[in-house]
Amino acid sequence: LGMSPKQSERVLTEVRRLLRVQDYQKWFAVQPKCADSLWVRFQPAGHILGSAYVEIRRPNGEVVVFSGDLGPSHTPLLPDPQSPERADYLFIETTYGDKQHEDVQSRGQRLRAMIERSLTDGGAILIPAFSVGRTQELLFDIEQLIFSQQIDANLPIILDSPMAQRVTRSYRRFKQLWGREAKARLQMHRHPLAFEQCITVEDHRTHERLVNRLASTGEAAIVVAASGMCQGGRIMDYLKALLPDKRTDLILAGFQAEGTLGRSIQSGQPSVWIEGTEVEVNAHIHTMSGYSAHADKADLLRFIAGIPEKPKQVHLIHGEASAKQAFAAELTQLGYSVL
Repeated sequence: LGMSPKQSERVLTEVRRLLRVQDYQKWFAVQPKCADSLWVRFQPAGHILGSAYVEIRRPNGEVVVFSGDLGPSHTPLLPDPQSPERADYLFIETTYGDKQHEDVQSRGQRLRAMIERSLTDGGAILIPAFSVGRTQELLFDIEQLIFSQQIDANLPIILDSPMAQRVTRSYRRFKQLWGREAKARLQMHRHPLAFEQCITVEDHRTHERLVNRLASTGEAAIVVAASGMCQGGRIMDYLKALLPDKRTDLILAGFQAEGTLGRSIQSGQPSVWIEGTEVEVNAHIHTMSGYSAHADKADLLRFIAGIPEKPKQVHLIHGEASAKQAFAAELTQLGYSVL
């Protein structure tokens, strides 16, 4: 925003001073001393750890709900978002208002099959992943595959992303917010986000040595590194070094936006440009879904249908025009007033 580091720090300090911690599922007044204050309540949104949708109660008793980003159903690490008790006016996201995800509950087995197939090629398996959310979901599924002896317990799992490591520590710290399946693993004295085979790479020198080692030896390992669309982060060094090697497998476990390096690789281009260098793509490229942090069409419809009384108005936000139009048609057919 055109600010110097000192100016940015001053702004952040002021923002931190204004922050107020609020519990989930408890109403609080925005202006406690005002008789006509708005009242607000946060509910778990299931998008990432700590995410929330917002209920706002007006002085006349009407409730306005802003969904923010809603997570999908049946993810093992986080609880499903529950419908509000009341929503006179609902503002809901439509990121995937026109799409259905692959079954989340079977994604671990799809990941296992992809890893097994990739290991036959003999080299490293690269998984670009966002630091928040997707990395933790991947680690959670990999731990289950190791625990159930579906992949080799001696296969190194490398987490090479400083930000992802910090976020993962936060996930472990706030495990009271985990879903039922994740909490069940803790009761079994398992550590789904800090298991023995998971090697974290802290400093840049170790990162460089690891990239060079994998490039020179071709040994098997699973590397999870940011960023998810291959637009920066430590995954770039792995791609430059290992994409030309036909023993390498790249698993794209999420949406790759138009114009990103991830989309270029996914589309099958024989070579790509990475940080000013043309790199041949001889690696095997795979795409899998099931790791989206957004609700799909069925999840969104279920969330709305779970509200005891139909909202007076449903406002569609946060989605491309095609997704909004398709979802609006679905809701209109069900008798909702859509804006």
